Amino acid sequence: MRCTRRTTSSVVFTCLLLAGCSPTSLGGSSSGASGGGSPAAGPSGTGSQGGSSGSAIAVGAGPQKQYTVQQQPAAGSCHYRHEHGEPLEDPKCTPGVISPAVTQANLKSTICRTGGYTSGIRPSAYVTGKEKKLNAASYGYTGRMGDAEYDHLISLQLGGDPNDYRNLWVEPADPGHRSGSGVNNKKDPVETKLHTAVCKGQIALAAAQKAIATDWTSALTTLHLG
Repeated sequence: MRCTRRTTSSVVFTCLLLAGCSPTSLGGSSSGASGGGSPAAGPSGTGSQGGSSGSAIAVGAGPQKQYTVQQQPAAGSCHYRHEHGEPLEDPKCTPGVISPAVTQANLKSTICRTGGYTSGIRPSAYVTGKEKKLNAASYGYTGRMGDAEYDHLISLQLGGDPNDYRNLWVEPADPGHRSGSGVNNKKDPVETKLHTAVCKGQIALAAAQKAIATDWTSALTTLHLG
């Protein structure tokens, strides 16, 4: 029986090799594979980082010396959702992406440093202006462009990626907003409170990033900061 089993196993293994199967595809591990098992990065990304609920937040390219206009999702393919009367992004189009340049270990030299951090890593208005128009088409936004913000879902002050299309969306004005009065939304104060809590050591950076990417309207409550 032992001889028969060895022969059968050898034949099966040889057939699988001839069919193009590898140890990895058979459920084994490869010495060149990533130990984290993270999903592959998107078009602008370089990897992913585990979120607090077990899902992964993609890691983008981070700050660049020169930004280029990023391709956006197909027109009409993204759909707003609403929580507590506020507009939220489509998680399929805008799941949120973080920058590899900001970590829990280097907060004092990045987002929490004296003198600010975000102004030096923002894409130019030329780049974001073109992207905003394309993204408005992605979401089917037809309101006044001056009343909508081209928003980083995970804000720069929370280590969001500066120009990954998966971290940017045209955020409509809040309900009751007077048309023509410019950008004014309730998400910005939430971002600032989260940033303050991260820099004071009250919450971890990853927890803040996950909360804002999941639902900014409940992020403060989720982290007991409301």
